[in-house]
Amino acid sequence: MKSDLLIAVTQLAAERNLPQPIVVKAVEAALAAAYKRDPAAQGQDVIVEVDPEDGEVVVRTVRHVVEEVEDALMELTAADAQELQAGAVVGDIIETGQLEYNPGRIAAQTAKQVVMQRLREAERDIVFEEFIDKEGEVLTATIQRVESRWVTVDLGKAEAVMPPAEQSPLERYRPGQQLKFFVVQVGRTIRGPEIVVSRTHPDLLRRLFEVEVPEIFSGVVEIKAIAREPGARSKVAVSSTQEGVDAVGACVGLRGIRIQNVVNELLGEKIDVIEWDEDPAKFISNSLSPAVADRVELNEKDQTATVLVPDRQLSLAIGREGQNARLAAKLTNWRIDIQGTSQAVIEEPVVPEIPVVDQVDAVTNVPEVAVETAAPATELVAAENSAPAASVVEAPAVINAKPKTESEKPKIDEAAAKAAADAELLALEAELAELELEEQERKEAEKAEALDVNSDDLWQVGGTPSPQSSKDTGGIRFAEDIAGFRETDAGRRGGRRGGSSARNRRR
Repeated sequence: MKSDLLIAVTQLAAERNLPQPIVVKAVEAALAAAYKRDPAAQGQDVIVEVDPEDGEVVVRTVRHVVEEVEDALMELTAADAQELQAGAVVGDIIETGQLEYNPGRIAAQTAKQVVMQRLREAERDIVFEEFIDKEGEVLTATIQRVESRWVTVDLGKAEAVMPPAEQSPLERYRPGQQLKFFVVQVGRTIRGPEIVVSRTHPDLLRRLFEVEVPEIFSGVVEIKAIAREPGARSKVAVSSTQEGVDAVGACVGLRGIRIQNVVNELLGEKIDVIEWDEDPAKFISNSLSPAVADRVELNEKDQTATVLVPDRQLSLAIGREGQNARLAAKLTNWRIDIQGTSQAVIEEPVVPEIPVVDQVDAVTNVPEVAVETAAPATELVAAENSAPAASVVEAPAVINAKPKTESEKPKIDEAAAKAAADAELLALEAELAELELEEQERKEAEKAEALDVNSDDLWQVGGTPSPQSSKDTGGIRFAEDIAGFRETDAGRRGGRRGGSSARNRRR
C-alpha cells in the first residue's frame, strides 16, 4: 500500500507536468533541509531517501571525508574515516547514524518551501532543455501582450519576448494574434530561460520556404542568398542541384500557390524569386528583376558594377525610393550603379567626322574650276525680276583644286564655308530688296486709286445735275441742295402728313 507521501508526490508530478523522479528528488532535498535543523542531527549533514515503491522514508546523518577539516561536525579526515569504515578515501560519505522520521510542523513548512523552489528550478531546466534545441527554428505562437514596444509571445510552456529591433516596422501586433516567429536566442537567467523571437530575421523567410517547398527541404533546390526589407519586399536567389529542375518554378508553385502562402505568413510582404548564377554579371542582371538589363560592366577591384538598362525601365530598375537597387546590392554583395542607355551614349566620346572635301576628293576626281564671285544685290534683283522662276539656278561653290598637303585642307574648308555664308547673305539682301520694291508698288497703286478731294465732281449734288451732265454724278448731297426738291414735292409730302394727321384724329 502506498503511503500518503508517495500519493502526494505522484499528484504533484501530474499537476506540474514533471517526471516523478524529479519530484521525488525535490522532496528528498526538502526533507533533508528540514531535518538539518533538528537538534537530533547535532549539526551533521542529513541525507533523506524515499523509496519510490512504497514511499518509505529513511533519514541518515553523514559526514564527508576531506583532506582538511573546516567543520568538525560535518567533515572528518581520511584517517578518522578509516576507524568508522574501512577503505574510506577522500570524497566518500560516512554514515554516522539514523534519525526517526517524525516531521513536525516547522519541518513540514520548511520542506514545503524547499519543494516549491526545487520544482520551479526543475521546470525552468526542462523548458530550457526543450527550447535550446529549437534555436534557429520557426514556431507558431500567440501574442500575449504589447507593452512599451516590447511584445510578449506565448509559446505554451514558456514566454518569449520580441524586442523592437526584431519587429517589422510595417506590421501591427495585437494581443491574441497568431503568427510565426523565428527563435533567435535561448538563454538561461536567474528568472528562468529567456527566449528571443524575431519577425525580421532573413532565416524566417528561409524556414518558411523550407516548409512550403518540398524541393528546398529535400535539398534539390538550394537558397543561395536572401535580402530583406521586412514588411516591404524581399529577394531570394535559388539554384537547382539536380539537372532538369526549375528552381524558380518550384518555389513559385502551380499558379503561385506556394509563394502566396509565404507572402500570407509575412502579412503581404512582396517576394522576388530569382535564379542564382555563378557569373557575377548574369547574377547582377537577374537581381534587378523585374527590370531587364542590356549590359553589365564589372570592376572587380572596387567590387562595383555598372548596369545599363533601357530608358523606359530605368525607374523600374531603381525601384521606389531605390528599394530594388538596394536589395539587389545586398543580395549580390556588389555596389551597383544603374544608368540609362541614352545617358551612356551621351557620356561616350564623340568621334570627329571626316571632312566632306576629303570624301569628295577620295571618291571623284574634281577638275580645277575657279570659284565664281557673287554678283551684287542689285544685279541679282534685276535677274530675278527679268528671268522666270524656273530658270533661276543657284550655282554651288566648287573647290578649284585638291589641297597639296594636310595643312592646306582646313584653309580650303574655311574658304568654302565663307563663300557659302556670303552667298546666303546676298540672297537675303536680294529678297529684302524685292520685298521693298513690292511695298513701294503697292503704295503707288493705292495712291492712284484714291479720290481727289479738290475736284469739282466730288462736291456735285446728285439731285440737281449740272447742265453739262444729264445724270447724277453720285456726289455728296447737302440740305441746301434739296431745297427745290422739297418745294416741288410739297403737296405729296404734305398729303402724307395730312393723311397721317387724319388717321391720328380718327384714332
